[in-house]
Formats: sequence, structure tokens, C-alpha cells
Amino acid sequence: MPARKNPLQIAMVLEKVHEAAQKAKDGVRNVAESAAKSVSEETGVEIETKYVDVVIKFIGASGLPKMDVVGSADPYFIAKIDHKISIVSTVQSNTLSPVWNETWKVRNVPTNANLQVEVLDKDNAPVDDYIGKFHTTISPGTKEVEIEGPLFKRTRGTFWLKIESSPSPNDAKSHSYIFDGPIRYSRHNSPTVGFLTNTHDTRLYSTWKIYLKGVPLFFSDRVQHWNCNYKAAQTIFQGPASIAVRTTIQAGHHMLYARSTSNVFGVISSADDVYNLLHGGTRTGGTGHDLFAHRVKPAVYTYIISAEDDSFRFSETGAAFFVDFASKHALHSNCAQTVRYSGEFHPRPEGGWEKFTDETPDHHVKWELVIDNSSGTYSPDPKVLPDLKALLEYNFPGFTIFALNYDDPELERSREACRAYALKHRGVQERELQPHAGEGEETLWLRVSARRT
Repeated sequence: MPARKNPLQIAMVLEKVHEAAQKAKDGVRNVAESAAKSVSEETGVEIETKYVDVVIKFIGASGLPKMDVVGSADPYFIAKIDHKISIVSTVQSNTLSPVWNETWKVRNVPTNANLQVEVLDKDNAPVDDYIGKFHTTISPGTKEVEIEGPLFKRTRGTFWLKIESSPSPNDAKSHSYIFDGPIRYSRHNSPTVGFLTNTHDTRLYSTWKIYLKGVPLFFSDRVQHWNCNYKAAQTIFQGPASIAVRTTIQAGHHMLYARSTSNVFGVISSADDVYNLLHGGTRTGGTGHDLFAHRVKPAVYTYIISAEDDSFRFSETGAAFFVDFASKHALHSNCAQTVRYSGEFHPRPEGGWEKFTDETPDHHVKWELVIDNSSGTYSPDPKVLPDLKALLEYNFPGFTIFALNYDDPELERSREACRAYALKHRGVQERELQPHAGEGEETLWLRVSARRT
């Protein structure tokens, strides 16, 4: 009987398989691009690519196969345009005829682009069940497309979508495939809620993901590489032992950001929608009534902007849930070699928390967002802070954004005023600001380690 491979060996094999598959995919794409170029050279005629702005409405599907012995399916889809930009839908619970009605706007798309959609069934297992896929052009109109299964391309249902397009008014050659909304968000509840002994504040143990629009317009191709001079980052990205560290962090990331029917999804269309994301109360002595559940919470958040999908990912910095990790930024980035940007942020009323009182309703306050580049793992360039400010103002109109360097005295003053208000007026405990795992508390690292043994 052959010896069983341990999780580390399996992870190494999977990583090599993934790298080989990616190289093969890139090779095919390069051959296709070279072929297209040679046709242009042979004819001697410059082929001008036309660009359009598209609005794709994913309506729904029907006739999906039953994937589980018990129940039907929890379908969702992943859509991609030319493997340049992608979107992941919400999960529709227990249905073989899902209705999504989700819209995707993309600017500066070549008229000969290809839209690929994969339909999957959300499962509790590490890998979701694959239902099927289809390809179509981005030509305008309502489309009814058959979903092809993996075996013999058998039909596994029908998908409906509608595409609208208009000529791109901007210089398409400089920035193509620009995500243009809607700005969607998801809140992922912690897998350890209910296992903690000393707190029931689920908000401390949740993560958020917001898909930002127009990121290349402000950042172009710039990314921030992991900090080769930072010891904690070296343990994650450098040397043979780093593989085991990355495997655990990536397993934690997948648990935090797993898509499920319990996730909260929504669209940000106004400043009020951002305020609602930052709402959160505290424990109230067992009264069962939280006075601050619907008020902006004085809290500091750890964030990254992903270079992979331009999503803004964050969680409360004070969550003891994450204390075992050498880098929360690597946890949010899924150990990505690069990110667009990273650091911390906190909300504050105009003038600062030190001048605020809870007697003033939140909707009577002009709110501000203070964001920085406080990240040892990626050490973001402070010269990019003005572009970060412009990006967030573009996505969150109505918010005043202050982008400050990590050593700016104004940043420290504002952050400490935020924490002081939480301690004095909202019943936040000191241990939530200086997190440590209390007796009986299960951290994410322990949870992941338990699953791997």
C-alpha cells in the first residue's frame, strides 16, 4: 500500500501543477497573439481594433442538473472576458433555476472579445462541483446559450444574458478592460463564530471585499512587491520553509473569503452604503439590545487592494482571531507576491472623534476616511498615496478621503482618538485593540491546523 503524502507534499505538488498549467495557458495565448500579428505583417495593412463599453446583464439559468444527493444545487458563476477581467456572482441557494439579474459594466473592450462563463455548485467540500461552461461574443442583444458539461459536451442547462454596447469614447489603447461597476461588496462571516468564549461580536471576526472600479485609471500597471527586507515577509515568501507557512495562510484565506449562502452581498451606490458597511455595535451587558448596531463604529481596519482582481479586502485590525499570523496583509492577499496597495484605515467624523458625541445622529455628520500605507509586508510607496486618495474618492463619492504616510503625526493622532472613543464611549475592551487569544478562544490558525491534521 503506497504511503500517504502529508499536506505539505500535496501542496507542493499542486503548486507545481498550477505553475505548469499557467505556463501552458500563457504559451497558447502568446502563440495566438503572434499569429494575429503575423497576419497584419503579411498583408501590410494595419488592423485597427475597435473598442466598446459593454453592459452585461446575467439574467439567470434553468435546467441545471442536481449535483448533490440531498437537495438540488447552490449555483454561482464566474465570468471572464478574454481572461483579462473577471466577475464572480452571488450564490443562489437550493435551486436548479437560479435568477441573478446581476449587471457587469466594462469599458474599452475589443469588439472581437470572447465572454466565457463557468457555472459551479457551491459545496462544503474544498472544491466546488463543476456544472459547465459556455462561450459567446460581446455582440449586443439578448442571448440564450446552452451550458456545456465536462463530458462529451452534454447540455447541462440554459443560461440567459443580455449585452448592451456603445463605442468607447476614451483612448482605448492605454487602458483596456476597465471594470466600471456596479461596485459590489460581500461580507464573509467568520467560520469560528460560536466557538469563542469571551465575545459574541461577530463583526470583529468578519471580512469584507469590495470590487473597486477604474483601478488602472489611477494606478496604471503599478503594484507593490512584498518587502524583501522585512523579516516577517521573508518567512512567508523566501526559503523552503516558506511553503508550509504559505500553505497555512492560504488555507486561512480560503476559509475567510469562501463564497456561501450565508454571505451578505450588496451594491454601493451612495455614501450611505459605505456608512452601513462601517456600522457595528458592542456588547451591552447581556441586555440583548445593542445601542450602536446601526452607528458608524470607531475602529481601525487592515486592508489590501488586490493586484489580481482590484478588490478592496479588509477586516478589523483588533481581531484576536488573526493573532497567530505573521502578516494580516498576506492573509488578505492570499500570499500574493504583489498588491496594488495596503495598510490600515479608519472612519472619523469631520473634525475627529475627539470632537464627536453620540448625541449627534450619524446622518447629521460629514464622515471622513483616513487611510495609510502602514504595511511592513508590502511597504507601499508613499508617492502613490495621492493616487490612492483619488481612487477612493472616485469609488466613494461623498466621502472626504485623507491618505497619510504611516509616520505622519496627524495619522497617529487621528487613529488614537478613534481608539480612545471606542474605549470610553462604546464599551470596547483594551484586549480588542491589543489583540491576544484568550483562554478557550479558537484562532484561525488553530482552526486551519486542525483541519490539516
